[in-house]
Amino acid sequence: MTAALMLQGTGSDVGKSVLVAGLARAYVRRGLTVRPFKPQNMSNNAAVTSEGGEIGRAQWLQALACGATPSVHMNPVLLKPQSDTGAQIIVHGKVWGVAEAAEYQSRKTELLGAVLSSYAQLASEAELVLVEGAGSPAETNLRDGDIANMGFATKANVPVILVGDIDRGGVIASLVGTHTVLSAQDRKMVQGFLINKFRGDVSLFDEGLRDIERRTDWRSFGVLPWVRAVADLPAEDGVVLEKTGARTPGAIKIAVPMFSRIANFDDLDPLAHEASVDLQFIPPARALPGDADLVILPGTKATLGDLVFFRAQGWDVDLAAHVRRGGKVLGLCGGFQMLGRRIADPEGIEGKAQEARGLGLLEIDTFMQPEKQVRTVAGTSWQDEVPFSGYEIHVGTSDGPGLKRPFLKIEGKPHGAVSEDGQIMGAYVHGLFESGAYRRYLLAQLGASSDGINQRVKVERALDRLADEMEAALDLDGLLATARRAP
Repeated sequence: MTAALMLQGTGSDVGKSVLVAGLARAYVRRGLTVRPFKPQNMSNNAAVTSEGGEIGRAQWLQALACGATPSVHMNPVLLKPQSDTGAQIIVHGKVWGVAEAAEYQSRKTELLGAVLSSYAQLASEAELVLVEGAGSPAETNLRDGDIANMGFATKANVPVILVGDIDRGGVIASLVGTHTVLSAQDRKMVQGFLINKFRGDVSLFDEGLRDIERRTDWRSFGVLPWVRAVADLPAEDGVVLEKTGARTPGAIKIAVPMFSRIANFDDLDPLAHEASVDLQFIPPARALPGDADLVILPGTKATLGDLVFFRAQGWDVDLAAHVRRGGKVLGLCGGFQMLGRRIADPEGIEGKAQEARGLGLLEIDTFMQPEKQVRTVAGTSWQDEVPFSGYEIHVGTSDGPGLKRPFLKIEGKPHGAVSEDGQIMGAYVHGLFESGAYRRYLLAQLGASSDGINQRVKVERALDRLADEMEAALDLDGLLATARRAP
């Protein structure tokens, strides 16, 4: 049998995605063929696979850590929230439907077959499958029909390691409390635990480890210290944006309004890592800064809904003032659509059939359509032919006279739009700044410098540093031995 190990957490954002990526890189360096797997993911940060489907960006990163081509089987069920209670459901990379939360809970058992078939596919091509849970198994109200945590682990007979985040506090209670609320059957699946994000002298927690072991009969696989290299890896959970603040006094300022359904915000990671850039994510109820050099409208899962949200914050007024002062604006995907004159959704792709006036900064009109565009792309800037690569994930097509002034060139064809005065730019391309050459080109137009390093190179280095830290701090031999035996 193929070895398998599942990392579940005491809660969301405890670091499961990063830990799976780090373990994958560590075991690949030991000569194993490894594949990542997440049965069900909820994220508006999506990546394009080799089959032309969608998976969570975290599984794309984990595939990179494995040296594997991203596949829809690595994340067979992806939920993309588009309202407070509803989400688009992606199965094997394609749109399966849209459901409210309560409806999905009643229907998710329909997807167990898709989950298990994808897991079997990965197991057939790997020596080790590293599985990531979602949220926490302690959410016992979601246990019935579960496919994301213990529901999958028990069906597939995959041993579980429970992850606790000590940085947020209460890690002993989190682990022991999870042990308490799990059923006897689920408790048997847990073979041990590990602690993530420890700051300071690890020996100070020795008694804490012993206490957890006494109370749970689970073994400790170690304590991972706070790893600085993780900051160079793309984050999946939007909560990290709330922790982002001003940096690097004197740098050019780039402001990014935090839409309620912000998507693929890791587009901005390469800019955040530039010493010459002060990248600020602007939360709701805060004005866009008046001294910004560039405002970027990012992607969104709900263009029309976030356009209403944008205006409700008064950001449309702030943006108009920014433009009057000569500031530049860049729209990416949904942000590009917002910059136009009109957005029409006659078939109710994003909810109800509706039409809205755009921000009117680009002479384009957008029409939502059922067919979703999902593809990888490569091209150049329109004017100076500076190369870039990226991907598209969007519904809707744009038309209008603004497209006669293209922003980019893809496969020799014009793409995107630029205003007559050159202040406003937009395109459907995600990942535009990952190319070191294109990032240097864009920042030079704003009077800033760039390290010119491709973001993929930085991510690869960070994965190696993370794997080094995990080799030193965790019992990787013990984890591998656990993966090779069923509970």
